[in-house]
Amino acid sequence: MNIVSLFDSNVRKYPDKPMLRYAGTSHTYAQMDDLSRRAAIVIAQQGVKAGDSVAVMCFNTPGFMIAMLGVWRLGAVVVPVNHKLQAPEVDFILAHAKAKLCIFDGVLAPVVQRLSVSVAMLSTDSEAPGHASFDTLLAHADAFDGAPPEDDVIAEILYTSGTTGRPKGCLLSHRNVCIGALTTAQALSMTRDERTLIAMPLWHSSPLNNWMAGTLYVGGTLIFLREYHPRAFLQIVQDERVTLYFGAPVSYLLPLQMDLDVAAFDLGSVRAWIYGGGPIGADTARRLTSAYRSERFYQVFGMTETGPSGTVLYPEEQVTKAGSIGRVAAPGVDLRVVRDDGREARAGEVGEIWLRAESAMQGYLDDEHATREAFSDGWYRTGDLARKDADGFLFIVDRNKDMIVTGGENVYSKEVEDALLAHPAIKDAAVIGRPHADWGETVVAMLVPAPGTQPDAAELSAFLASRLAKYKIPREYVWCETLPRTATGKLMKHTLRAAL
Repeated sequence: MNIVSLFDSNVRKYPDKPMLRYAGTSHTYAQMDDLSRRAAIVIAQQGVKAGDSVAVMCFNTPGFMIAMLGVWRLGAVVVPVNHKLQAPEVDFILAHAKAKLCIFDGVLAPVVQRLSVSVAMLSTDSEAPGHASFDTLLAHADAFDGAPPEDDVIAEILYTSGTTGRPKGCLLSHRNVCIGALTTAQALSMTRDERTLIAMPLWHSSPLNNWMAGTLYVGGTLIFLREYHPRAFLQIVQDERVTLYFGAPVSYLLPLQMDLDVAAFDLGSVRAWIYGGGPIGADTARRLTSAYRSERFYQVFGMTETGPSGTVLYPEEQVTKAGSIGRVAAPGVDLRVVRDDGREARAGEVGEIWLRAESAMQGYLDDEHATREAFSDGWYRTGDLARKDADGFLFIVDRNKDMIVTGGENVYSKEVEDALLAHPAIKDAAVIGRPHADWGETVVAMLVPAPGTQPDAAELSAFLASRLAKYKIPREYVWCETLPRTATGKLMKHTLRAAL
C-alpha cells in the first residue's frame, strides 16, 4: 500500500470530482493527477532522484499538495517544514534531512535569503526574486509516467516539535502513512462524501497524515484555508459545506474570544468537530457545544512518531470525561499504561502511555540510540504520563521529562499549571524544576499575568494551598510577558529551563 497507488486509484474512480478546493476554485482528481505528474518532472529536473529528500515549506496552498504528490511519484521523500521557523531552524532541518531541493512559499523569501545551507530552491504561490517559479515550470513540463514506489520506501521525514531540545526526524514509509490514513478513516467513519477543512498547518503530522491522507484514502474532498483566521474559518465552513474539521482547541475558542457571532454562520454541515494537541475541561466542552450548536465533538491523541495514531474521546464522553484523552486506542492501535516497575497501571495509578501501531515510524533519522530508547519490544514509549480513572479513561498528568522530583516526591507539572490557571489573574503558566542542592529540584512557576493584574507570591501560594499538596506549590514565581510555545501550542520547557 503506497500513497501514489492510493491516489491513482481515486483518479480512476472519481476523475471529475473535486479533490481540492482552494479560494473558491476546484482542482479535480484528474487535474491533480496531471499536475502531480508534471511536478515529478520539474522536481527531477532539479537533480532529485528516488530516495532523495525534498523540503516543502508552504502555507496550505495547492502548490504544497502538488509538490508532495510529485515528490512521491519519484520515490523521493517529502520533508514538511514549519513555515513559521526562522533561518537557523530551517538550516538545521535542511542539513539534517540532506534536502536536495526546497519548494517554498514566495512570501517566505526573506527567510530563504538568510539560509546558510546550499540547496536548490523553487518558489510557489507567489514570485520570489532570484528563484524560479515552481508554478511556472509546471505549466511547461511533460508528464511523468514512472511506476509508483514500493510500499516500504520512506515517504516522509516529519520533524518533532522540539519541546525537549533539537527536533528529531521521524521516518515514515508509504505503508505507515496509508495505515495511519486507514486508522483515521475508520475511527471517524469517513466516507467519499467527506469535505475536510485543512486550516491547521499542513506541515504538521495530524493535518497531513490523519486528515489529508484520511480524506484521500476514502476519495473525499479537501478544503484548504491558506492560514487560519477565526472569521475566515467560520466563513469557509459555511461556504464550502465542510463536513469534518480538525484544529487545536484554541482554534475553536478564538472566535468566541473575539466576540464573533458564531450563530450568524451556518455550520450545520459539520458532522465531526475534532480537536487535538491538548484536552479541554467540562465547562469549555459545554461552551463549545452551545456556541457551535453541536454535540459532535471528538478529541484525538497521538504522536508524530506513531503516525500520528492513538486514542479518541467520543462525543458522548466530552462532558462526563472532560480532560481525558479517551479510554481505548483507535482501530488497529494497541495501548498500554506502564508503571515505572513495568507493570500495567491500575485505576488511580500513573503510568507512561505506550502505543503500538503499524503506522508508527521506522525510526529517527540518523539516530539509532534515540530510536532504541523510544521503543520497547515494538511499543512506542510516548513519554506522556497518564492516570487511569475507575472506568479506564486516561488523563494526562505530565510529560515524563517534565516531571519534577522534589524531596523524593513526584510533582506533575501539568497538575500545578492547571491549578494556577484557575486563578483569574493568571493568563498562562508553565511549571518547571530548578536544581536544588538539598531537595533535588524545587518547583518554579513561570507566569503571564492577565491584563491589569499581578498577584504576589503569597496570594498565589494561599490560593494553591487548598488545591495542591504543600510540596507541589511553587517556591518561586517568575513573571513573563509571554511563554515560548511551538506552532502547535506546546510549551517549550527546554527554553524556559535554559533561561533560569
